[in-house]
Amino acid sequence: MLPSEIERLVGEAKAARKKAFAPYSGFTVGAALTTNGGKIYHGCNIENPSLMLSFCAERAALINALVEGEKKIKALAIVSGDKDYCFPCGACRQMFAEFAPDIEIYLAADKGIKKFSMSELLPHQFKKI
Repeated sequence: MLPSEIERLVGEAKAARKKAFAPYSGFTVGAALTTNGGKIYHGCNIENPSLMLSFCAERAALINALVEGEKKIKALAIVSGDKDYCFPCGACRQMFAEFAPDIEIYLAADKGIKKFSMSELLPHQFKKI
């Protein structure tokens, strides 16, 4: 992706973070993904008193894209209210490994933007044999 496209995607993730519902942890996360066709889908974390029932921003964006019939996911940007990078959890990594194995993942923080591949974040993913 071009630097301007990455910056735009990070900006979209920051906007999505404003919609997060995190009254228990106070840790808000926003995600935005883009398809090969250029359409952007957003996600934010949604907490529940039973934190196991909470939903991550990354999976929310992915589900939004999948529900709309998207099959070719190009890139994902993740931002949080923390000053450090917010890496996707294991469940999110596995979902993206299944539905978007070639995705570019951009983590944005005060320090800048880091790029990762799915194989870097989940080198030994579960695969049905």
